[in-house]
Amino acid sequence: MSDYRNEVFHDQDFLQDVRRLPVEAQRKLSWLIELLGEDAFDSRLHTKPLSVPLQGIFSFRITRDYRVAFKFRGDRMIQLLLADKRDKIYERLKRRQ
Repeated sequence: MSDYRNEVFHDQDFLQDVRRLPVEAQRKLSWLIELLGEDAFDSRLHTKPLSVPLQGIFSFRITRDYRVAFKFRGDRMIQLLLADKRDKIYERLKRRQ
């Protein structure tokens, strides 16, 4: 484990997404955000870079059905963008672009 942690931040829209998740996914997400702060590419997150047109954005798995999209913002800063079902999150990201 590194001595340096990532600063993980989000906006009010992300919090609204989290409130819509099932309670079990919400509980797991808080632990996963801790992992993200330690290492964004920890194998337990299943982090993957997204492809065109969403280049520069990454996602990690909450559960089999739910994902979180995030973006690196400078050195050791990670912005959480969206949390949603895997079949919806990518379309939502495209609409935000």
